[in-house]
Amino acid sequence: MMRRAAVLALLPLALSGCGMLSRLSEVGRPPAESPITDPTQAPGWRPVSMPMPNPQPVPQEANSLWRPGARAFFQDQRAATVGDIITILVNINDAANMKNVTGTSRTSSQTGGTTDLFGFQNLLPTILPKPIDPSSLLNTNSTNTNAGSGQIQRNETVTLRLAGVVTQVLPNGNLVVNARQEFRVNGELRQLVVAGVIRPQDIASDNTIQHDRMAEARIAYGGRGQLTEMQSAPIGQQVMNILLPF
Repeated sequence: MMRRAAVLALLPLALSGCGMLSRLSEVGRPPAESPITDPTQAPGWRPVSMPMPNPQPVPQEANSLWRPGARAFFQDQRAATVGDIITILVNINDAANMKNVTGTSRTSSQTGGTTDLFGFQNLLPTILPKPIDPSSLLNTNSTNTNAGSGQIQRNETVTLRLAGVVTQVLPNGNLVVNARQEFRVNGELRQLVVAGVIRPQDIASDNTIQHDRMAEARIAYGGRGQLTEMQSAPIGQQVMNILLPF
């Protein structure tokens, strides 16, 4: 029993792993910022694969200043190749208000009987324990009332601006963009991560793009620090909430 209790006591430590060691190393000082690294070298990064049209040969025209497939006559300064930087504008202002009210009511009454049943109606008083009236053998009443209401209200506002890096150029010319930004304020490290697929045609002349022009967009905003830890349940409590069936 003591060995089992020791194993249960050490289980949260084993599950936390390096995360707890990292938090202990930051005791007495603000969280350390992550170093600038190549997004494609991150453990969770995977190349994006999407449906693509069949490649078409590009015709070569002699004595022409216009290059087939070019989007402008002069050189385009917007992001186009792997490693180029592009500014992503995140402007989310969503609001939803839905209210449903439902009310139903039903009342039913049924009465049935048989006065003549091939002469067998006279045998009913001998079969049933109490004297009965053959004309009112069945009499039912039912009432059903149901009322329900529901309301949903949601408001979200996020306005951010950050620069990202083109990590992949798909065969059809679309660009895979990854952006990450970190800033530390009073011991709290805020992290913003944006990733998605964009079209070169949607990039503005100032090399910016709106987040609603990104396909498969992934936007994450969070952080870590003393205030964040105080608002989160301890690791042991989280483990017990998952394992306990009641």
